[in-house]
Order: sequence, then structure tokens, then C-alpha cells
Amino acid sequence: MVDVTVRGAGIFGLSIAWTCARRGARVRIIDPNGPGAGASGGLVGALAPHVPENWKAKTDFQFESLIMADHFWADVKEIGGISSGYARIGRLQPIADEHTLGLAHQRAENAKTLWRGKAQWSVRPAVEFGDWCPPSPTGFIIHDTLSARIHPRRAIAALVAGLRALDVEIVTDAPDQGLVLHATGVADLKDLSIRFDKDVGNGVKGQAALLRYDAGVAPQLFADFIHIIPHDDGTVAIGSTSERFYDDPTSTDAALDDIIARVVAAVPVLQGAEVMERWASVRPRSKSRAPMMGEHPLYPGQFIANGGFKIGFGMAPKIAEVVTDLMLDGVDNIHADFRVKASL
Repeated sequence: MVDVTVRGAGIFGLSIAWTCARRGARVRIIDPNGPGAGASGGLVGALAPHVPENWKAKTDFQFESLIMADHFWADVKEIGGISSGYARIGRLQPIADEHTLGLAHQRAENAKTLWRGKAQWSVRPAVEFGDWCPPSPTGFIIHDTLSARIHPRRAIAALVAGLRALDVEIVTDAPDQGLVLHATGVADLKDLSIRFDKDVGNGVKGQAALLRYDAGVAPQLFADFIHIIPHDDGTVAIGSTSERFYDDPTSTDAALDDIIARVVAAVPVLQGAEVMERWASVRPRSKSRAPMMGEHPLYPGQFIANGGFKIGFGMAPKIAEVVTDLMLDGVDNIHADFRVKASL
């Protein structure tokens, strides 16, 4: 017998299962395709904050989750013995013009309050970061110390190892027992849209690539609207596209070729780096564009966590905490922006 059944072994399902198990619940995870089979098994792993302005519930929630990540992933590694590739490496962003430079300085002031002294947003000369820094027309870059990286596949493997160390079953099929959580991504969003005869959410395809290049201990980059993430295994992940319309959810094409070409133009040191892997999958995006959690609208007494889209790994520690509070303790700390009805 188990106390909690989690349907879905992506980042939301595994993280919530982890937090439930750490609080003493007996947990079983069910996924016919296995852990990280969908979008959670990707390459990029950019854990990046919202800019420090127009602060809202979603941005504050994301900030808190990014701060929680240090302890969350350290705990996973300690119990399971596998590293997720997590590190708070910061991020560089080139500044295109004088207007943007003025905004960057204002945001640096905002961050002193909004980021509560736990991280910094600063404007610095690009030359301080050498060849790894993308060319910046103004000669200045934004450097923040809140952004982090994670290796998505290693993070999934680390959670699986940690969960198994806590005697959590991960199976392809089993009946529901105890409390039930649905974290099945695009499939559940499609089902909800059909049942409610409206767009509750959909899948957005993303394409990414993995390059062979050892950047050492360097910040991640955000240049030409592309995330460029140096992992600690001598690779650099780049991506991704956001495609609402597509024929094949897992194929790569000229859209990824364009991403690679733009990255090489933005970061010349990557010229000639071997493309080790090309990857594509579909990420679940709710209608509200925010993660959705709470009671499942189709299954009374059961729960849902969905809609991670591009920020699933960054939001996972806090979402796991909030959903576990609701499921195990009946404590509802879900903000209105994240409730299921926001997408219905």
C-alpha cells in the first residue's frame, strides 16, 4: 500500500514525489514511458529569474524557488549519490543600446530590494569576462548572480536515484492508491481542453542542441534570445525554439540550424564546436502561461501539477513544497495566478 500515487515522471511529478517521500509518505510513481521521457529529458537547463521589475506573484514564486534550489538539489545528491549538474553560475546578457542600458541600471537598483540581498543584478564592462562574453554594442553587460544551471537528464537521474533510496517505486503501470497527483504534461492539457471544449493549454515544441566545448567555470549567457548553458561535463547546451505549430514533435530541422548559427555569431569562441546532439520535444504550456496546481478539475479529490513550459526545472522546488503541503497537510498556499481556474 502507498500513501501517494504520482502519475507522471517528469520534473514536476518526480519533485513532488521527492518532497512527499522526504516528509515520510509512501509514494509510487507511474509513467508508461519512464522518467524524463518527454520535455524533462532535454538539454538546456537554464534556471533564470524574471527581471527585477513589475514584481508579481509568479515572479516572486519563481524567485523563492530559485533560492530554494541550492538546498533542494544538494539534498537529492546527498540521498541518491548522483549530481544533477546544478550550480549557481550566474548569467551574462549583452546590452544593445543606451535605452536598454538605462533600464539595466534601474533594474540593478530594484534588485537590491526585490532580491532581498540574496543575489545581485549589476551592470559591468563586457571586457571583464573575456572571450566568453558575447559582443555588446554598448560595451556593457548585465551580470546577475541568481541564475543557475542544471543538466536536465542528470537531474532526472539524480531524482530517480534519490527516490529509490527512499523506497519509492517507479513503475509503468499500477492502480491508483491513496492520494493521487496527475503531472502528465501535454497529455493532461489536451484532455482538459477536450473535456471543457476550450483551450486550457497546449504543447509548444522546442528544439535545442548540445555542443562539445568546455567553458570551464563560466556564467550562462542569454544572447539574441537564446540560452547558452555551459555544463560541467565539457558541453554547452543551446536553445530553444518555441513552436506552436509543428508536424513532428521530436524532429529537428532548419529552425535549429538557425539557433546554432545565431549562437556562433553571438559567441564567436563556439565557432567550430562539434554539435554532439540535436533534440526536440513538446513542453506543456497552460492557457495562463503559469504553472497550474491544485485539485484536478476532472477527478474530485485528486490533484494536478502541470504547465511548466520553459521554467519547470526552476519552479519545481517551490511547486513541490506547495503541492505537498496541500496533499499531505491540507494547507492551501496556492496563489490565484497558479490555480487551475486561471486556465479554465
